[in-house]
Amino acid sequence: MTEEKSRAQQLMGDIAPKLAELTDEVLFGDVWARPGLSPRDRSLVTVAALVALNRTEQLRSHLRLGLQNGLTEQELVEAITQLAFYAGWPCGVAAVGVLRDVTRGDEPGEDR
Repeated sequence: MTEEKSRAQQLMGDIAPKLAELTDEVLFGDVWARPGLSPRDRSLVTVAALVALNRTEQLRSHLRLGLQNGLTEQELVEAITQLAFYAGWPCGVAAVGVLRDVTRGDEPGEDR
């Protein structure tokens, strides 16, 4: 019986197996599991960082994860609106487009 590959293993395990392993074990296995913040709050912080850095490819999966972790679409819209003033208008506008795709199911292919 074959073990199902993690998302990190699917995306980069063939070319960067150590990075995929660190993603699974350290980032999601340790950092995301720490008790200091709830998964919902970690999602909000991560989304804010990705919006501010205009990392739209990673933003897709973290918006989805944020919704799974209890953030609402309206809360994400409000966070993005707030960030547009601090991180830059283009970052905010790009993030709203990604959120629209994620919440409407109009995403292009697989995310990263």
